[in-house]
Amino acid sequence: MTESKDLSIVFMGTPQFAVTILDKLHIEGYNIKAVVTATDKPAGRGRKIQESDVKKYAVEKNLPLLQPSNLKDDSFQSELEELNADLFIVVAFRMLPKTVWNIPEKGTINLHGSL
Repeated sequence: MTESKDLSIVFMGTPQFAVTILDKLHIEGYNIKAVVTATDKPAGRGRKIQESDVKKYAVEKNLPLLQPSNLKDDSFQSELEELNADLFIVVAFRMLPKTVWNIPEKGTINLHGSL
């Protein structure tokens, strides 16, 4: 039986809520192949470019980062396939196309904070 920490993971999320789960996976030593988060966007009065909380964490921890503008883009999906991750963990992220959802051999787990 494979030790669960030997599973390779692609983590997808955007807000602080997602960072708590990503942090736990990272601290526990899981093999995080990449982190996928929203693209940087202008926000607030000054329309300053804002990075997602997940991006800030990934950069701080030197985790590989992907910020696709289109989840249906063939090049993004090819990049995910090339990572050959066993499992995708999705926390408070966008709706995934079925083609992305079905990439990992062991499946995709989705956690969302709403009731």
